[in-house]
Amino acid sequence: MAFLELNNVSKSYGTGKDKVDVLKNINLHIEEGEFVAIVGFTGSGKTTLVNLINGLLFPDSGEVLLNGKPIEGPGPDRGVVFQNYSLLPWLSVRDNVKLAIDEVYSKSSSKEKKEIIEKYVAMVNLSHAIDKKPGELSGGMRQRVSVARALAMNPDMLVMDEPLSALDALTRGSLQEEIVKIWGEDKKTCLLITNDVDEGIVMADRIIPLNPGPNATLGPEFKVGFERPRVITEINKDPNYKLLRNKVIEYLIEVGSSRKQSTTKEILLPDLKPIMPGRIQWGRKKQKVKYF
Repeated sequence: MAFLELNNVSKSYGTGKDKVDVLKNINLHIEEGEFVAIVGFTGSGKTTLVNLINGLLFPDSGEVLLNGKPIEGPGPDRGVVFQNYSLLPWLSVRDNVKLAIDEVYSKSSSKEKKEIIEKYVAMVNLSHAIDKKPGELSGGMRQRVSVARALAMNPDMLVMDEPLSALDALTRGSLQEEIVKIWGEDKKTCLLITNDVDEGIVMADRIIPLNPGPNATLGPEFKVGFERPRVITEINKDPNYKLLRNKVIEYLIEVGSSRKQSTTKEILLPDLKPIMPGRIQWGRKKQKVKYF
């Protein structure tokens, strides 16, 4: 039995003619302590997949199991790092992390809570900014606060939904190393959602593409066999890195191209006839755009 299981999971939005089938027959098994990256295009259903695991959404069919038990809602056993930081701007770094601590360690003393907060803020190298508010921090520092808050709950699993996509390349690379280093200390089960193949190679044990929706499905897995710690400038010299990277990218291009061809259709626009500057006359029949 895997630590996290998604068995034949399908999810749609809307009803009747407005129904959109986002995910179809998703099967995903992640072992305890494993780091898995789901890679896909924007709009392929990655966030829907994350919300099913978080317990914010429920599947139309199939089951989502954590430790063999159905996920029935959000819980402290899953720490979540979002793309948009999700910090309260009027609270300091300390107090933003304290929100999670108060929820999980409600019976702990103030001293114990203080020690936990300071431990995880130090873990993401923000001790010097612990009393600053989000508006005084850079984007990378804000995301470090999100990571600290998620880890401070001591979750069984860490779920990250494109946590570094809004950052510049240097900050992104630095945070990748920090997150992997933190993960290496206690090897929590980790799921990373990303649109960056290189990020998956640097951070994960396995990379699994999510094919474009609607009716998105998971593609074949690609195992990452490089020893840790991984530095992109070093493994970039390894021909196996280029081979793996090309395989993943070629697969994504192939499924993306086939999906685009199957959904492309001609859209007819109304015939627009200008009758004088600043005014437009609408024709009754729809046809391709013409210029007069």
